[in-house]
Amino acid sequence: MTVTINQGLRIMAGSFTLLSVALGWFVHPAFYLFTAFVGINQLQSGFTNWCPAMWMLEKAGLQKEAPVEGESCCS
Repeated sequence: MTVTINQGLRIMAGSFTLLSVALGWFVHPAFYLFTAFVGINQLQSGFTNWCPAMWMLEKAGLQKEAPVEGESCCS
């Protein structure tokens, strides 16, 4: 199974969220700021359709999703 950029992005965001909450709980509450940063980045990505992590995942070699057969980008 090949992991796509979108799947990698969801895995990364979920991992960062859980990690930052755990660090905030067990280490220091200031780590909750990292949780807020991840949430803000997800919001801006939803509005702008751009995320720096997607660029990094593409550079890491993850593949873009293949278009569904019979659909075009402009339909």
